[in-house]
Amino acid sequence: MKFSEQWLREWVSPKSTSDELAEQITMAGLEVDEIVPVAGEFTGIVIGEVVSCAKHPEADKLQVTKIDVGDEELLDIVCGAANCRQGLKVAVATVGAVLPGNFKIKKAKLRGQPSFGMLCSEEELGMAESADGILELPLDAPVGQSVRDYLQLDDSVIDVDLTTNRADCLSITGLAREVGVLNQIDVQGPVSNSVETSITDVFPISVSATEACPRYLGQVIKSVDVTASTPLWMVEKLRRCGIRSIDPIVDITNYVLLELGQPMHAFDLAKLDAAITVRMAEAGESLTLLDGNSVELRDDTLVIADASGPVAMAGIFGGERTGVNADTQDILLECAFFSPLAITGKARTYGLHTDSSHRFERGVDPELQYRAMARAIELVVEICGGQVGPLIDRTEASHLPTRNTIELRQSRLARLLGCSIPNEQVTEILQRLGMAVELIDGGWSAVAPSFRFDIAIEEDLIEEIARVYGYNNIPNIAPAGSLVMGEHQEAALPLAEMKKLLVSRDYQEAITYSFVDPKAQAVLHPEAEAIVLPHPISVDMSAMRVSLWSGLLQAVKYNQNRQQTRVRIFESGLRFLPNGENLPDQQGMIAGAITGGKVDEHWDDVSSNVDFFDLKGEVEALLSLTSDAETFSFKKEVNPALHPGQSARIYRGDVAVGWCGALHPQVADKLGIDSQVFLFELSLSSVLQRKVPEAAPVSRFPANRRDIAIVVEEQINAADLINASRKVGGNQLVGIDLFDVYRGKGIPDGHKSLALALRLQDNERTLEENEMAAIVQRVVDTLSSEYGACLRD
Repeated sequence: MKFSEQWLREWVSPKSTSDELAEQITMAGLEVDEIVPVAGEFTGIVIGEVVSCAKHPEADKLQVTKIDVGDEELLDIVCGAANCRQGLKVAVATVGAVLPGNFKIKKAKLRGQPSFGMLCSEEELGMAESADGILELPLDAPVGQSVRDYLQLDDSVIDVDLTTNRADCLSITGLAREVGVLNQIDVQGPVSNSVETSITDVFPISVSATEACPRYLGQVIKSVDVTASTPLWMVEKLRRCGIRSIDPIVDITNYVLLELGQPMHAFDLAKLDAAITVRMAEAGESLTLLDGNSVELRDDTLVIADASGPVAMAGIFGGERTGVNADTQDILLECAFFSPLAITGKARTYGLHTDSSHRFERGVDPELQYRAMARAIELVVEICGGQVGPLIDRTEASHLPTRNTIELRQSRLARLLGCSIPNEQVTEILQRLGMAVELIDGGWSAVAPSFRFDIAIEEDLIEEIARVYGYNNIPNIAPAGSLVMGEHQEAALPLAEMKKLLVSRDYQEAITYSFVDPKAQAVLHPEAEAIVLPHPISVDMSAMRVSLWSGLLQAVKYNQNRQQTRVRIFESGLRFLPNGENLPDQQGMIAGAITGGKVDEHWDDVSSNVDFFDLKGEVEALLSLTSDAETFSFKKEVNPALHPGQSARIYRGDVAVGWCGALHPQVADKLGIDSQVFLFELSLSSVLQRKVPEAAPVSRFPANRRDIAIVVEEQINAADLINASRKVGGNQLVGIDLFDVYRGKGIPDGHKSLALALRLQDNERTLEENEMAAIVQRVVDTLSSEYGACLRD
């Protein structure tokens, strides 16, 4: 909003310069964009009267004038302005005057006629960007007086960039109120004199949309003189706020808008048909606006209408049919409160933006209408004359905004600001802001003023106190805080570590939908009961997933269809199992899928595809993060989604925690996957618990390795042999690995040879050969007695 500093100082005048005032306003949250003078720098410009005005003998567009500037002799000045005429009061730049831009006035001859000065326009005085002619001053302007003094041009226009919550400052009243609060001085606005009614004429008004328009005031004024001139002081104040003068009635409504912040509108009473109704627009209605443009109204638009149709878009734009013009004799002045929600966004949807809609969208004081109407009536009668009828009041109080009551705790105020403000000062600040304040136990209870829609919670009051107290006055105190050790279970394995490991092993993380195709899921898990959605997004997303494999396999297929033959993806998320209650059993899972080559194609590597043991190695790498990999085991079990000869169920102790294996070929064919895919899935609740490390000394004595090759039946698992060896090996058997599997010559049919490496070490001494031999013999005896194993020849 642009406002005249001089106009503001008529209401409240702190002892500060323009720059200091702008700084103060900015620090209070009302950012000042710029400060510009209302006129350019000039000297020697005085008021003159055109005594005579005659056509130039040598030029059609020039006139020769004689100007009285209060000196003994009249000045001969040649002028080219079309509006120059006898009797006009003008701004005269005499010889020696300096205009903006350091343009000096000298004696001159124009087409043979002497000219001792220049008649100035608003543009030439730096008062406007353009002008149609010379500046016309009131007929009572004193000849010879300085134009700068007469027009009070030692003034500045301050442009304030207001945030949307500060609609209360879209007026001189609101800005003066702010400056008064910041400087702890009283605001002295103009004293309004109420105008007595002299006629009984009223106009029928009704409001059907009471929620959108809870208050609508109207007042008839008859026998007004619309041809009267708007006073210079009003024209200048409007100009300095960025509004041009149009006619006295429009100027008065604009003036009240700027002075008080209340939009108003005047109708030509003779053009209104029967009665006014405030209602929502009806489909098919249209309105020709004051600017001549027609709009098709929507049924969500609030309108002012008479018997012939809409005459105005409420709070936005007036209509051309009932607009005031030079022939108007009687007017109906309206002043209303429109709900912000009824106006918000409406102007923009019609491609409009007006000063009125700008204010109503942000909120106008619902208690301001009576004061604004009285002020406007006073100015109309003073400038245009007329006879005033009684006030027409249509108010539905139940739909007017209520004033918020907020409690402010003294402890909360001190904690958020970091300093303590005296209670008396807090009370004074709140009262100066227009609030009704009451002291309560431990703080204050404040009722927000009607013009502050944005004050609703305790933090709003704290913000108001801080900005009025002054941010610069709040001491710079470093916040004090005590560090508290966060609670963290060392045995909890972060899921992020598992993800990081998989990414480091060339996996990509996938995110798939929890909703899957029930037919595809039934192929993977024919025995699983799925939760079917009553209102799915689509048919192929109508069931909740019972496994993460459904989404991952769709992702594999999607990639293969786009010539991506090597795929390594994983996902963590929830699966949903029915439990007989309204809410499903939600279990966190991590799953992965691999297919294609073990590595990307390379000139120095013979490419081969991944197999079951590649997948098992990936799963074992994940399980190793628990530091308790020995408790996990892989057991051969049947899963309908997996190949029976290349799958295993994963256990932690006796608890099943997941699956791994190759996708069953028949399942792959039904899902449209044309390569061998290997899958794994683990329950997060079972694998995100790790063994807490225990410090132990590192042995200073050498370790020894003893290799044994044993022959066992084909169906015996190597893992069972390793576990049995570890149990009987004691503390001195520190490691055991399978390093070779052989089937063929020298091995009976139905048997296999397994080569085990035993690592032996003691923490206190070097092991003797006979001690190591005894350990190896115990292992061989145990494997022989429990699994029928024998040493290979």
